[in-house]
Amino acid sequence: MKKVSVITRKSVSHNIYVTPKIETAERKIESVTLLLSALLSNEISLYVKTRRFDWNVSKVNSLEMHKLFQFQYVQLEKSIKEITQRINKLGSRSVNTMNEILRLSPINEAPKHYPGSKGMIRDLLADHETAIANLRNDIGVIFEKYNDADTADFLIFRMEAHEVMAQFLRRANLSQRSLPDYLYN
Repeated sequence: MKKVSVITRKSVSHNIYVTPKIETAERKIESVTLLLSALLSNEISLYVKTRRFDWNVSKVNSLEMHKLFQFQYVQLEKSIKEITQRINKLGSRSVNTMNEILRLSPINEAPKHYPGSKGMIRDLLADHETAIANLRNDIGVIFEKYNDADTADFLIFRMEAHEVMAQFLRRANLSQRSLPDYLYN
């Protein structure tokens, strides 16, 4: 009868420490944290834009628009918290100033841009599609280059959430075709 070998693992000390003692090089953690910080910045920018649109939607379809925007900003709030927790699990700190957020986010804030209801949906849809494309790229980088399956899995979940939000925006865009383009409040 063959003897089964047992894989031995390094024991982890239960002492309190600031940086997690995981088998990932510090440079890799910094790189993964930078990608997560860019994602966090994107989510915060998208959250603010979605709230801005929610606060300023008006006219006939406002109830449906408010429900759509509320669903989206609640999902983004959860995402922001989860990303921050993931960064903290890696022993890093999340971005915490508007300058950092704006520098890392691909979302265009467009402060003097006042779209109508159709424009709001198109803008948010484009932003979610940008997030999806960036996440697809980041998932590959984190999995292949940094061998961090946990963070790659985390990003897949975030990408799926953006795909759902984009799907709702596409449906809202289709239902908006028969309505006039109501102006920003």
